[in-house]
Amino acid sequence: MRFDVITLFPELFEPFLTLGVTRRAFASGEMDVRLWNLRDFAEGAYRRVDDRPFGGGPGMVLMPEPLSRCVAHIRADRSEHADPYRRQAPLWLFSPLGRLIDHAFVASLANPQRTESPEAASLAAKDPGALLLCGRYEGVDQRFIDSQVDGQLSLGDFVLSGGEIAALALLDAVARLRPGVLNDPESHHQDSFNPALDGLLDSPHYTRPEVWTNPAGEAMAVPPALMSGHHAQIEAWRRAQSLRLSAELRPDLIAKARSAGRLTPQEELQLAKPTEPGLANSKDLL
Repeated sequence: MRFDVITLFPELFEPFLTLGVTRRAFASGEMDVRLWNLRDFAEGAYRRVDDRPFGGGPGMVLMPEPLSRCVAHIRADRSEHADPYRRQAPLWLFSPLGRLIDHAFVASLANPQRTESPEAASLAAKDPGALLLCGRYEGVDQRFIDSQVDGQLSLGDFVLSGGEIAALALLDAVARLRPGVLNDPESHHQDSFNPALDGLLDSPHYTRPEVWTNPAGEAMAVPPALMSGHHAQIEAWRRAQSLRLSAELRPDLIAKARSAGRLTPQEELQLAKPTEPGLANSKDLL
């Protein structure tokens, strides 16, 4: 799976590609990340990529010409036009106007549906991946967006100085869902928002020591259910905590699970009860 990142600051990505558990995806070639400096496709002695906005106002806008030349070069490098059965990789722009990046989007990008065409199936098995455009300044010329961008993505309702952080977040989220990246291939099934948890939040986690004395001098023990060794009891506890935390912190997730018919009558009764004493408080997780 190949990702082509268009950025003015390729050096921001280099440490990320060599550190942490997700480095396995990049070192093995499971994810091929190629960095393209937009200034390499600018003209003139100053390699200018931005200009003042028409109509006035603060800031600068990325010009369409360097962007278009860069994208054309990347698509030629991918040989997309030379193969009639090769799917063209989408071009995503990171922007406050974009759809929020969520688990469903990340999972679809990490494991795209392959075509059923036998001709296409006989070709290289690489997934198309995507072109990732990191916006800067006041934004990108709208004509380029209208003609070449397939969609816009956002991390949330706030503004960053550029799309690089959002691109790093997306690459990290996709990498950990690719085969062979995590030590335990099933571990991501217990992540928050995963369909295996019905899209709810994950339950709290504990490790040694069994009793820990916090700075206030309070002895805090691991919940008895986790020490029982009884798998059914452990799973029931985790599910109960997942429901409780989701109801307290993200009631929208409970509403989605309820509308999809994923909550049992017993779980609905549990949600109607007050929080049981002795359980971890949600404030401990914030």
